[in-house]
Amino acid sequence: MKKLQFALYFALFLVLAPKAIGQAPKKIMVEHSDFADVNQVEIPDAFLLTGNVRVNHDGVVLTCNKAYYFQKENYIKAFGNVQLVQGDTLFLNSKYAEYSGNVKKAFATGDAVMSSPEATLVTDTINFDRNTQEVFYNTKGTITNLQNTLVSKSGKYFVPEKKFQFLTEVTITNPTYVIKSNHLDYYSNSGHSYLLGPSTITSKANFIYTEKGFYDTKKNKAHFLNKSYIKYDDRIIRGDSLYYDRNKEFASASRNVKITDSINRGIVKGHYAEMYKKKDSLFVTKRAIAINFVENDSVYIHGKKLMVTGKEGNRIIRAFNNVRFFKKDMSGKCDSIHSSSKIALTKLIGNPILWNGESQITGDVMHLIGNNTTQKLDSLKVLNNTFLVSKDTLGTGYNQIKGQNLFGKFEEGKLHDVDIIKNTEVIYYMRNDAHELIGINKNKSSKINILFNKNEVDQITFFTQVDGDLFPEKDLPENDRKFKGFVWRGEERIQSKDDIFPPEENEDNEKIAQLAKAQKDKKNVPMKVRKETLDYDKKKKK
Repeated sequence: MKKLQFALYFALFLVLAPKAIGQAPKKIMVEHSDFADVNQVEIPDAFLLTGNVRVNHDGVVLTCNKAYYFQKENYIKAFGNVQLVQGDTLFLNSKYAEYSGNVKKAFATGDAVMSSPEATLVTDTINFDRNTQEVFYNTKGTITNLQNTLVSKSGKYFVPEKKFQFLTEVTITNPTYVIKSNHLDYYSNSGHSYLLGPSTITSKANFIYTEKGFYDTKKNKAHFLNKSYIKYDDRIIRGDSLYYDRNKEFASASRNVKITDSINRGIVKGHYAEMYKKKDSLFVTKRAIAINFVENDSVYIHGKKLMVTGKEGNRIIRAFNNVRFFKKDMSGKCDSIHSSSKIALTKLIGNPILWNGESQITGDVMHLIGNNTTQKLDSLKVLNNTFLVSKDTLGTGYNQIKGQNLFGKFEEGKLHDVDIIKNTEVIYYMRNDAHELIGINKNKSSKINILFNKNEVDQITFFTQVDGDLFPEKDLPENDRKFKGFVWRGEERIQSKDDIFPPEENEDNEKIAQLAKAQKDKKNVPMKVRKETLDYDKKKKK
């Protein structure tokens, strides 16, 4: 009898429905109900539907145990085992739900679960706007898929894009890492995450901070901008743009790159860098500079290319192509540098030149040797064709010392004691305490010892087979005042840490600084969504 009553009521409803159906909202269609009734006292103007209720509205199917159907309002309230289904892409389950056919909006609460082929959302209350195809919730929600679990206080889901958007306290937990942010867009099909504002990615391998970034949670590849850095146990790598591959433990950085080595007390900078964590390998170019802290001082090394390899205690720094270095009271140039922390040995390779105080030192082979116990510069070794030159303090001449090899000792970072041995020759301008020129000393010997005081020659001692004389200035011709092979390169001397860069690299640095300033104004703008994100399902079908 109740089924017959429902049929009559429903037939009447169809007769009375608006004729201009194309202009009016589509009506909710009741496809099935085990029982139907009308109770104007308890539920005015509503059908009471019970048992296997199934209704349809414009492609959305709602099923439940019981429902109140308000035909005038084109509205339905559903109770018990409620499920709303849109195509084969969205399923909304709850204990209770409401749906308006006029505005095409749904409300679900009570253990609400939204599922799609890519992910499942569990929360207390879910709202679904079919007009915009947006799902949103303001209660704590948990989203799960094969790779990740996301927890947030609130969020939105954009059905066509398969995108979750979180604007407050979202956490992505993966077996390998945890992502935390206050602004995250997560595409459930591709696993692509877009971060904006202070965000962190924490794992056993490293810690990542970014204020604008992209992370592929399936492929474990990322791109970070805006104050981003990757922190390992002993290193931090920063740059305006960071690329990261977790599988390979590879990172590359562009523009204003800075790598800090906390254990070995070093910093490497440049505008492009690559780092392989598993290989303990670092490559830097484009205004590359390595800064090492020695004796409360800093040594600056520049080359067109820098490489840092090896584990803690066995680090090797290599610099290539037009290498320049600077330290207080000392600077130099060469073709390349090889520096080993294990043996505290720095080799200056290819046309090396060293300026210590006012002295210019050249030779075929040049080594700077440190002391790992004291962490101080210990000695200097120059082999083959040693040539030491300094300007006469008051005149126009040049003090010169030639020999086969040079062995020097440092005290407090300054060259103090130098021995030049084998086939030594000297041209030296002798002056009295009043700085008056006494004469020019020109001689040969087997060995020469030089003591420096405040980076100036203080004392010279000649040993074995000394042969020479002190000439009055007028008695020594100009062509006899310079040894064969003499070249004064004072105009090349590096006077500061800024002098280690050639002009063309400084120009490039200015351009990069201008670019960074322009990008700074866009720091609060989200990253542009990648084509690979938008086309993910298209590629998957192929």
